[in-house]
Amino acid sequence: MEKVTPFLMFQDGKAEEAMNYYISLIEDSEIKSITRYGANEPGDEGTVMLAAFSLKGQEFMCIDSNVTHQFSFTPSFSIYVTCDTEKELDELYQKLNEDGLERMPLDNYGFSKKFGWTDDKFGVSWQLNLP
Repeated sequence: MEKVTPFLMFQDGKAEEAMNYYISLIEDSEIKSITRYGANEPGDEGTVMLAAFSLKGQEFMCIDSNVTHQFSFTPSFSIYVTCDTEKELDELYQKLNEDGLERMPLDNYGFSKKFGWTDDKFGVSWQLNLP
């Protein structure tokens, strides 16, 4: 086995917007590659056929689905981020929570100094922790 990579499937052509949003929020992150649908291909021209990006060294893959599905992201799978400072956690949580869904507001739940859980505006679930 070579490696294991989280894979995110976006609908409505949101993959590139989501990747750019995530790398703008998390330092040492980048889009590594993007292959787009061309004319006369199954997806909408210009949308993401396959892309790779990394957040703080963790590689992800994603696509814009060319098929409408009856499902999307679920909070039972989330991106877990360990923050270095309370300021970093507060700022990241606030930005990810904008136009999203707050699952657990920032607080001390006993298992860490501060923790929060939110779904971002794309439906991806994030757990942010300050150990």
